[in-house]
Amino acid sequence: MIALFADLAARFPTAAFSTSFGQDVVRVERDELVAFVSAAREAGFDLFIDLCAVDYLSRRPHRFELAVNIVSTAQARRLRILVGIPGGDPVAPSLTGVFAGANFYEREAYDLFGIRFDGHPDLTRILLPDDWQGHPLRKDSPVGSVPVQFKEAP
Repeated sequence: MIALFADLAARFPTAAFSTSFGQDVVRVERDELVAFVSAAREAGFDLFIDLCAVDYLSRRPHRFELAVNIVSTAQARRLRILVGIPGGDPVAPSLTGVFAGANFYEREAYDLFGIRFDGHPDLTRILLPDDWQGHPLRKDSPVGSVPVQFKEAP
């Protein structure tokens, strides 16, 4: 483990570091997310890349998983931070106070998966109309369809 991660591991003993496809990965608890990302930023991870969500429905202990990608430009290292989010309480703390760029990514995860972000400055829909019912990327969301009328062959 490189020194950069050894310091973070010492500060967050429940964080589980690993590698996946050559990328550094850490799994943290939901209640430690903001503190961990803040500490990682102080340690040199100065660039927020993205935040996305996955719905595992019933295949994992936590229904949802957030993946946050940050980069240390000085050390040319990427870190993927994974956080399990329970389906019965789909709430995560907002990272907008640490990285303002998380704003729209959190709104997208809210809009498409229904994950709420505590402390977000404007958690409203970003892709779907305001009156849209449900969250279409949840695996239990019904698949919609648009009727198509075909012309008869001549």
